[in-house]
Amino acid sequence: MQIYHIPWIYTPVRSVLAIWHQLTKTEIPELAKCSVLMRERSRVEETIYSMQRAGAGSLHVISDFDMTLTRFAHNGKRVPTTHNILDNRLLINEDCTRKMRELLNTYYPIEIDAGRTVEEKLPLMVEWWTKVHELLIDQRIRKDMLAQAVKESSAMLREGHKVFFDHLAELQVPLLIFSAGVGDVLEEVIRQNDVFHPNVHVISNYMDFDHTGVLRAFKGQLIHTFNKREGALSHAARLTELQGRPNVLLLGDSLGDLTMADGVSERENILTIGFLNDQVEERKESYINAFDIVLVKDETMDVPNGILRCITSLGRNK
Repeated sequence: MQIYHIPWIYTPVRSVLAIWHQLTKTEIPELAKCSVLMRERSRVEETIYSMQRAGAGSLHVISDFDMTLTRFAHNGKRVPTTHNILDNRLLINEDCTRKMRELLNTYYPIEIDAGRTVEEKLPLMVEWWTKVHELLIDQRIRKDMLAQAVKESSAMLREGHKVFFDHLAELQVPLLIFSAGVGDVLEEVIRQNDVFHPNVHVISNYMDFDHTGVLRAFKGQLIHTFNKREGALSHAARLTELQGRPNVLLLGDSLGDLTMADGVSERENILTIGFLNDQVEERKESYINAFDIVLVKDETMDVPNGILRCITSLGRNK
């Protein structure tokens, strides 16, 4: 009869395990996708469970933009980043296009080189972004042409983006977008997709136009792939919407994106999702070691949407 005398302390543990079995098998079926890699599945489950108990009122989302909220590729063709969208005859000439592509071919392999440290990459990223911005300023880009350039581009948010943006807006969960791209273009992409809700806050490189609407400079401190921590620290403190929201869902496609949550004070739980879009075999190990969840060549928002649905299912009114 000893089987009936299990110490009471084991009962909640058994219950939690049962709940987790239910969560991963039923509530988040997206985690079973073949594109999903996890180093510590148990830690992922524990974090989601803790965030679920706290509810939507304790949550905020921090995300990169280019190749994270936007697709990396579609039908075998690369989808343009916010900088690439500016490659339009309405805005820049052929010589500028050629020079920007030369810079991309020089510096992008460095950005994603798993054999280089962040410290080695930092000055080169500053060099890249500075040169690109100088080229764009020389083109005297007109502000009133940006919307048309976005409209004519093949920019695409990931499949399931509307569910993602609308769900967060409905529950008034703040969405912070940190981007090394061009904020003016980024906002226009979101606006043209009808998902620029009041809960969306963008920290990016913004253009500074003169009184005639012509680009003359870029505002503030340069934001590139590997210095988002500084931007996070300076901006998070000013956003009162984040107060009392210690749980973070972070989305990115670069190891540098992991610092975007460094500005969050009194952080309790953070769940990181990394989109591994390119050079999979070379970078897989480093991504698995860095992110809680890695999505390999997944052009959808299925997994973030599934996790958000789970986290907010018990605490929608909190």
